[in-house]
Amino acid sequence: MHNIQPLLNKTYLKATSARGVYIYDESGKPYLDGSSGAVTCSLGHSHPKVLPVIKQQLDKLQFVYRSQFGSEEAEQLATKLFALSVQKKHAHAFFVNSGTEAIETAMKVALQYWQEQGQAEKKHFISRWKSYHGITVGALSLSGHSLRRQRFENSLEKYPALHADLENDALEIHTKEFIKVIEKTGAKHIAAFVAEPIVGAAGTALTPHQDYYKAMREICDAYGILFIADEVMTGLGRTGKWFALEYWNTLADIVTVGKSLGAGYASIAATMMTERVLAPIKNGSGLIMSGHTYSGHPLSCAAALKVLQVVEEDNLLSNVNDKGTFIKNRLIDLKNEYPLMHVVRGKGLMIGVEVDPSKKGLQAKLIDQCFKNGLLVYPSVGGPYGKDENGILISPPFVINQQETDELLNKFEQSLKEVQP
Repeated sequence: MHNIQPLLNKTYLKATSARGVYIYDESGKPYLDGSSGAVTCSLGHSHPKVLPVIKQQLDKLQFVYRSQFGSEEAEQLATKLFALSVQKKHAHAFFVNSGTEAIETAMKVALQYWQEQGQAEKKHFISRWKSYHGITVGALSLSGHSLRRQRFENSLEKYPALHADLENDALEIHTKEFIKVIEKTGAKHIAAFVAEPIVGAAGTALTPHQDYYKAMREICDAYGILFIADEVMTGLGRTGKWFALEYWNTLADIVTVGKSLGAGYASIAATMMTERVLAPIKNGSGLIMSGHTYSGHPLSCAAALKVLQVVEEDNLLSNVNDKGTFIKNRLIDLKNEYPLMHVVRGKGLMIGVEVDPSKKGLQAKLIDQCFKNGLLVYPSVGGPYGKDENGILISPPFVINQQETDELLNKFEQSLKEVQP
């Protein structure tokens, strides 16, 4: 095989088609996409409202280089993101190709924001150890995902990190730790605090206390630190709101979005920022030093705009909340029936399950058994230190109906039965 896939010694089945919440392999076997791929395909596959827009755009304009032309497609998408943004504050969007690139751009924008104001020494970032922000060296330096860091540890920046337990430690412990880290590092050296509103791959839908982000925002303001919200996984409807930070009524200075922006139909992500963040750059050098060849790709922007319009027009956030509540409640029932299930948490259609970490290999066995039974789920890590390979994310497309929801749950329970010791 010439195509490199993650496990070099594994023979992967080939997908040949996909429609709705199902993907089909070479033999025609259907797999219910219970994780939307990598928590990405919010509208499922081959959506009848999206495909015609992509085909139409192909006949109009496919690519322009961002330093030579703008496009109406990119402007319309940026305008739509502004309209959907928290408190309608993120007036500007910088388009890239992946969530990791969006985080890299957010870091660069934060650094440049301070440089343009004569504070180039503000070059460090604070993140939480239980976090995952991307696989490039810069984004991985922000992440505490041990399994993904370990091979590159010597090449990563040593940014300060927060270790308090989001789920079990009191808010006072979090705020004291944050202030202690700021004062030890020196606020004059810190550009931004970076956090996933709900921790995905590194926390199995781990969710903070209700007052957490308000308190962290106030500390950022008090010490002159930007707040970057990594909404690559949580943003644009996945949690039942357009942005997960809406649950905490908190505004970030910079927000990254990705997965549900292109929804699997196009490679696209965005770094969104407030007028306050862009102003010193615009009035200073007049150039954001970031970007990629395919940034602002017209075909991707057209597809993403239609994705957002469909979510809005079809009132899919309502379905996300309804089906999410149903799935979560049923999983809680299963937890009471199956001792190997230890934790169920999450919001909307971003639901995390942690299985018994003492049963080594249980996570892999359960994911493999789900696959054999025609159900796709997504691996994550859990435990108090984010090192236990025992997490699973259940995040089906926003369009999943009740019959498909029942099928998902039945296949998951069947798989639980088959792997229980």
